[in-house]
Amino acid sequence: MDHAVSGFSKLSKEEKIHWIAREYFSGSDSIISLLKNYWNTDSALQKLHDEFIENTITNFYLPLGVAPNFVINGRKYTLPMAIEESSVVAAAAKSAKFWASRGGFKATVLSTEKIGQVHFIFNGDAKKLQDFFAQIKPQLIADTEPITKNMQKRGGGILEIELRSQTHKLANYYQLHATFETKDSMGANFINSCLEQFAKTFKAAAQEYQAFTEAEKNIEIVMSILSNYVPNCLVRAEVSCPIAELADKKIEDPQHFAEKFIRAVTIAQVEPHRAVTHNKGIMNGIDAVVLATGNDFRAIEAGIHAYASKNGHYTSLSHAAIENGIFKFWIEIPLALGTVGGLTSLHPLVKFSLEMLEKPSAHELMQIVAVAGLAQNFAALRSLTTTGIQEGHMKMHLNNILNQFEATAEERQQIKNHFKDHVVSHAGVVDFIKHLRQNL
Repeated sequence: MDHAVSGFSKLSKEEKIHWIAREYFSGSDSIISLLKNYWNTDSALQKLHDEFIENTITNFYLPLGVAPNFVINGRKYTLPMAIEESSVVAAAAKSAKFWASRGGFKATVLSTEKIGQVHFIFNGDAKKLQDFFAQIKPQLIADTEPITKNMQKRGGGILEIELRSQTHKLANYYQLHATFETKDSMGANFINSCLEQFAKTFKAAAQEYQAFTEAEKNIEIVMSILSNYVPNCLVRAEVSCPIAELADKKIEDPQHFAEKFIRAVTIAQVEPHRAVTHNKGIMNGIDAVVLATGNDFRAIEAGIHAYASKNGHYTSLSHAAIENGIFKFWIEIPLALGTVGGLTSLHPLVKFSLEMLEKPSAHELMQIVAVAGLAQNFAALRSLTTTGIQEGHMKMHLNNILNQFEATAEERQQIKNHFKDHVVSHAGVVDFIKHLRQNL
């Protein structure tokens, strides 16, 4: 069947839904009902959500959970986490409680520099281009004054602009490499607006530069765009305590646990196959808080994974060591986050999440998010090096299996009682459900 359609964006939401039902589901009323069941009953709130993106037909829900008992730099927090994966919120909460009685988490913002680039092609004398840039640089900054004025009042703005030759990578390829401070905003629109003005000024001034030949005057601006790789927008989160204080009901031999834990981290540092899964667990915590606070988790993911490869091979984002009888565990990652702009003032649950975090600055949110990643990693490694990852995870996953098979309240109780003493697996649960139902 040919599903091509013209003018789809101009259809009403109702018309879009009916078109989808007709074209892909034989006009099924159940599909229409399914989509409408996820509409918000508050029409104003639904209209707000409809306008976040294009061609909206319904809402796609993710659970919003909370992980209490986080102590970060001496302050208590309850972290909002938007995620669908079983056991992530529980793991974060367990780590928070574990470290709250051992000094809590320490977090420090190391730097907040963000990056944008104008990519262009120049066919000519590199020395003349450098001379031209030196002359035009003050004008580049001056011409962005209408854009940067408000940001400068908040203590931000353009930090530096450099001309960078990349001709060793691609013939005639150069960059205007700019760095920015955007304070509490993530700054994407601000940075991109500055870059586009740089490009406009740069190209126009080249046309008037007398030292250029006619060919050299025709600089080709390829694109002007911020970078989501921000290796100088860094935050560090850490925990530490004397080895003896690691003891709890699952850690009977703290020294052995600490040594095994460090070996697990070291394996992730040298083995990329393990490092990817190790870092994915860190991102479970980071993404959940980033999403709950209205930030761009795709940008965060891309930047952090690039940072994990900064030395030429993909490695662990976290580190662990024993120094003078003290167990230390830490992470250092790039995070470009905002607490103003974007969805932060529009999405009601984003506003709720930020208020629950006591309206943090971008610096404070960087610290909170880094801690979420470290907590998640600690929980995963603690499980892996003691009881194994599946014991807790599969028990949390049990509810999903029971929902899939629409288990009754009586069945749920019998199944949960049974699996208190048996290993939870999807096949095992399914077989037990069939056994229960065959014996009714």
